This record gives sequence, structure tokens and C-alpha cells, in this order.
Amino acid sequence: MSNLLSAFRLATLPAGTNPFRAEVKAFLKSSLEPTPADIRARSWMGFNAVFSQKLATRGWVGVTLPAQYGGASLDAFSRFVLVEELLAAGAPVSAHWIADRQSGPLILKFGTEAQRQFYLPKICAAEAFFCIGMSEPNAGSDLASVGTRATRCEGGWRLNGRKIWTTNAQHCHYMIALVRSSGEPQDRQKGLSQFIVDLSLPGVTVRPIRDLTGDAHFSEVFFDDVLLAEDALIGQDGSGWAQVNAELAFERSGPERVYSSIVLLEHWITCLRRGPDASAHAATIGRFATHLATLRNMSIAVTAKLVNGESPLVEAALVKDIGTEFEQSIPAVIEAAIAMDPGALVDAELYRAVAYVSQVAPTYSLRGGTREILRGMISRGLGLR
Repeated sequence: MSNLLSAFRLATLPAGTNPFRAEVKAFLKSSLEPTPADIRARSWMGFNAVFSQKLATRGWVGVTLPAQYGGASLDAFSRFVLVEELLAAGAPVSAHWIADRQSGPLILKFGTEAQRQFYLPKICAAEAFFCIGMSEPNAGSDLASVGTRATRCEGGWRLNGRKIWTTNAQHCHYMIALVRSSGEPQDRQKGLSQFIVDLSLPGVTVRPIRDLTGDAHFSEVFFDDVLLAEDALIGQDGSGWAQVNAELAFERSGPERVYSSIVLLEHWITCLRRGPDASAHAATIGRFATHLATLRNMSIAVTAKLVNGESPLVEAALVKDIGTEFEQSIPAVIEAAIAMDPGALVDAELYRAVAYVSQVAPTYSLRGGTREILRGMISRGLGLR
């Protein structure tokens, strides 16, 4: 237990990241058009390929990837600063998000040199967008029970099955899919592998799923006898479970697990400042600020482990779980604050923003691993299981 707790001692970003933060702020100020809070609140669900390409021209997509593959060769601290500023501004980053955050680093770590040379420059140029093929119908959060199967055949592999809740699959060029390449579902983690799937291949069908907010960023993806080349396999046959856990450490550890509702919070505070009694909710805002500062410190501590070459699975799970509670509390508290004075005139933009975030907030504790799965990991890390 002491090892886990010691991982979250006071952590700060290196002073050298300050000039980079100023550069990012200036870029966003000049590149983003004034946009209502309810649109900016979508941020890392907002798909805008043109904006991603603007970032890429600055070297800010694949920012931690080596320069030899088109990256900026910056460390995870710089990426933390970049992501923090993008989310705080409500920039639409969804197009390149997954490729930058996890697909690129996964290919760099486990892929062949040919895969690195082919995919990583495209990622860094915002010319190749990736989605994640993990969840499946009827499997819930039991990732080890995946039934989608890749079978060896002449010329490579035949892929059959389906994935669900796949973010932006209808817009993406590739999916990194966790599938079974040997054994049966009851074999659990054994026999799982990861493949890069070109979503333009014959036999791939993508069906968008419209959600409660009216958006359609989720999709269901069907594979019917899709022929994959031999070099579609990432890493070794059967090593998918270890690889996907390394990938999830990237997914769970960033500022996006703290800042998903930050545009709403900021706009609410702005509206309060314009009102007759700006101090009415000072205690509530103080609690939010305290929670945010603590979670940010924890996220930076996890980033430091990534910089040191570690794979902080349990620490990232803890930040994601606590961060999700914080993010979900923001719309609930703001709704309650608005309801305290039914006769008050409420800013229309605030109404739209809180409505959107309230509708999408339940997904915060699903994406990247459900609360139950994460707490199981944390309890093992604490030696309680």
C-alpha cells in the first residue's frame, strides 16, 4: 500500500514546460474561432480534421513520438501541457486524439520497424486517424472474453466478429483491434492478439450509434471475412493482453480524465461573475478548485512515471476513477445551483452546456474502463485482493 501512496507525492511540471505552454496558448488564441460553451464542452469528442492538421503543422500531433518518424520528440510532460491547454480551451481534438494518445505509442513500442515507418509519419501529419477495437456486444466490461477472431489463412489472417462503442470509427482510417487468434473465449487472456485493421477493406461495415445528446461519435463495427495481411499483427501472436494493458495506461493517465467538464465549470463561473451576487457559490467553487488541484497533481505524478519509462497501470486507474467522480459531479452541482433559484434568469449558453454535459457525463465512468474494473485493479494494487 505504501508504494502506491508514495506514487502521489507532490508533483510539479518542469519549469521548462512554461515557454511551451505560452506557445500553445498563443496558437489557440489565434486559431480558434469564438465558439459557444456547449460546443466547446465536446472538446475531445469534437471531430475536426482541419484543426488536427493545423496542430500537425506545428508538430503537435504525435508530440512524444521520435523525430525520425515525424514526431516532435518531446516528453510526456510537454504532452500534458498541450492536452491541458487544448481541453481548457475546448478545442476539437477528437480526430487525432486516439492515434496521438495511444495508437502511435503502442506501434512505437510493440510494432515492427516497417509498421513504425508506415503508420507513425501519417499519424504525426494528421493523415491517419485511429479508433480502438476493444468492447464487444454481450461482453460488458469483461475484455478478456472477446469473441472476435482472427484465423490464419493463405496470405495473412481472416477476421470475423464485431466491436461496439467504437469512437469515431465512421471517420477513422484504421482500428487497432484486440481479437482472439487462438483458443476459445474461456481461455480468457491467453490467445489474444492486436491487429491493425484498415477500415476501408472489403467486409468491414461501420454503423454509427446516435446517443442521448444527438451526437453519433460511437459506432458498431462488423467484420465479415476481412482479409488482413500478415503484417497487420502488432507484436507477437498471443501477446495482446499485455499490450492492451500497456495501451490502457496511456488512455487512463492523461488530463482528459480530469478536464472533461472543465469548459462547463469555467462558463458557470463566468456567468456568476456577471451576476448580482458573485460570492453566492464561493464555497462550492473553492471545493472544485481544491479537488482539481489535487487530481492534477496526481495526474502529473503518473505522467512522471511515464517519463521514467514505467507503466503505471494501478496509479492511472486510481486517477481515472477519482477523476471521473469529479467530472461527473460538476454538471450535477451546477444543475442543483440553478434549481435553487427557479425564478432567476439563466444564461442560455449555460443551459445548453449543462444539458449536454449532464447527458454525456454517465459515459465518463464507462470509457477507459468501468468503475468496477478500475476499483478491482486498485484493490489488487493495495494488496486487498
